[in-house]
Amino acid sequence: MSEAKSGDVVRVHYTGKLEDGTEFDSSVGRDPLEFQLGGGQIIPGLEKQVEGMNIGEKSTVTIPADQAYGPRDERQIQTVPREAFPTDLDLKLGASLQATTPEGRQIPLTVVDMNDQEVTVDANHPLAGHDLVFDVELVEIVGRADQAAPAPQQ
Repeated sequence: MSEAKSGDVVRVHYTGKLEDGTEFDSSVGRDPLEFQLGGGQIIPGLEKQVEGMNIGEKSTVTIPADQAYGPRDERQIQTVPREAFPTDLDLKLGASLQATTPEGRQIPLTVVDMNDQEVTVDANHPLAGHDLVFDVELVEIVGRADQAAPAPQQ
């Protein structure tokens, strides 16, 4: 059997759910998710689960919030004067917005409350504070960490 290990590029099918069974994402009906194990491209708890799996193996894992999107941070919720937003912006509860820091970094925001004077936005990831349940299947190991690149031809 081929066992996935750190450095391997793998493809997995997955379904992510909250503990109450609410599905938030799935690769079903799409191409499998491809990433390098140990590359920090997916949440740490899911990456740890895939490492050591064999091709064709399926598993279910519950990933605590601190190994997923972290705990909710109430300091990430800010109330901003309504006039700070462009007048042509169609603000609605649940709307996704982006702010730019002075350093140019993009911060995704969600509108969580609003009235005529103020808009409250939340910069927490929508899944922050939630333990996540993943059904995962290792579909393929695309590249092995122990495979050396071929020597260049002279």
